Amino acid sequence: MPLTPASPTRRRTTAALLASAVSVCLVAASAPAVPLGVGDRLFPYLGNPGYDVAAYDLSFTYPGTNSEPLRAVTTIDAWTTADLDRINLDFAHGKVDSVEVDGEPARFRAAGEDLVITPEDSVSDGNWMRITVRHTSDPVPAEGREGGWVRTGDGLAMANQADAAHLVFPCNDHPSDKAMFTIRVTAPDGHTAVANGLPAGVDRSGGTTTWTYRTRHPMATELTQVSIGRSTVLHRTGPHGLPVRDVVPTRYREALEPWLEKTPAQIAWMEDKVGRYPFETYGVLAADASTGFELETQTLSLFERELFTEPGYPAWYVESIMVHELAHQWFGDSVTPRTWSDLWLNEGHATWYEALYAEEQAGKPMRDRMRLAYGASDRWRASGGPPAAPKAPRPGDKTDIFRPNVYDGAALVLYALRQEIGRPAFERLQRAWVTRHQDGTASTRDFVRLAAEIAGRDLDTFFQGWLYGEKTPPMPGHPDWKPETAAKPAAAPSDPAASVTAGAPVVAASPAAAGAR
Repeated sequence: MPLTPASPTRRRTTAALLASAVSVCLVAASAPAVPLGVGDRLFPYLGNPGYDVAAYDLSFTYPGTNSEPLRAVTTIDAWTTADLDRINLDFAHGKVDSVEVDGEPARFRAAGEDLVITPEDSVSDGNWMRITVRHTSDPVPAEGREGGWVRTGDGLAMANQADAAHLVFPCNDHPSDKAMFTIRVTAPDGHTAVANGLPAGVDRSGGTTTWTYRTRHPMATELTQVSIGRSTVLHRTGPHGLPVRDVVPTRYREALEPWLEKTPAQIAWMEDKVGRYPFETYGVLAADASTGFELETQTLSLFERELFTEPGYPAWYVESIMVHELAHQWFGDSVTPRTWSDLWLNEGHATWYEALYAEEQAGKPMRDRMRLAYGASDRWRASGGPPAAPKAPRPGDKTDIFRPNVYDGAALVLYALRQEIGRPAFERLQRAWVTRHQDGTASTRDFVRLAAEIAGRDLDTFFQGWLYGEKTPPMPGHPDWKPETAAKPAAAPSDPAASVTAGAPVVAASPAAAGAR
């Protein structure tokens, strides 16, 4: 997910996420409850032990205004991996009305950002269980908090990365637990709803319409997308008959169409690099909102409408950002990081193909970009940590993990790897990575192991320095490349051409760029 540079008319809102829990209006049960987590190094309280979610069924009823909560029902089918007398879900910023476990009422209460459920009878290891939560989903952000619902000019969209899906619905909010999704949205006539996956029905009744969508591949909660608005859905066909659908504010349809019609060719370009597109559909959601970032929500990437309509952005730049989010469908969505410390595998690869596209389609040399990144790499490592061992986010700013070290800093690792093992082996590795781990999760260790297998030799020393070193190792084949001894002056933030990457500029140092996600 890259950050687009700020323009004079659009600056990123810098509200930080609170480290303390958002208040959740829950009916208290008498039993004590504590928040749990799966022990992620960067987000220790995200996710929950004891079960593996197989499927989510989400139902939202939109009241027609962005100032009132949506009524919602979340149903979770999961396989238990331990005996459970309590079940923790991640959930905050909503009111829970009732909870059932396997059809029987259950007690519940809040503990930090967890919803702790106490079923009437404990659930034993190795069994299926169904949890049904009736709740509200509030589109009005809590004070000092961002993520979850994004209020647009004509409705709502979602931006759940890195840990904000549980601001929208109860879930096991960690990328290691992917699941299938069914999403139903009911909205007043005149609105259109679109979600991840393919349409599975439209029902109209009493002045409202209900849209149903289903995924055909498992998905991490942070990649969930729901668009509700006065929108037009544009349909076209991609490679191999792939259905491509874009969601745009109706009044901007004409201005956006010339950009969106480029998507099928971009998909074909990516397929030529790494293999067949991994999902059932793709498209762009051009939201009428100023978020300061674009986001790779699975099968329906979120973009700010202004990325396409702001005249200051060069065409090559806009197209490369489109490819960045498209590349994430392979790197991050289909192959999902096992922990948030593996984020470099997402953003490094997406940045790599963003830069490669700019090189091949617009004559912007990858070598020049990587040389600039090499100069800045030591500074990035000092401020954000090495690419595969990023520093924890600052207190109160959970999106602070999206730093330059995991964008161009991580793409620099891939460039060094290509220099080390040669282009043919590197290209085989990229294809093997997305094929071997399709629809799954994978770690840095998995990537290191596969790279050694493809290269036919041990690469542990190489990766130790490039992924975990405090200082950037010498660049293979470029002994003349040297780290900068001091930061370069900031480029004007209104000049996107001065930024060599959307997510982690190595020349521009605008406040917006410093908060890249």
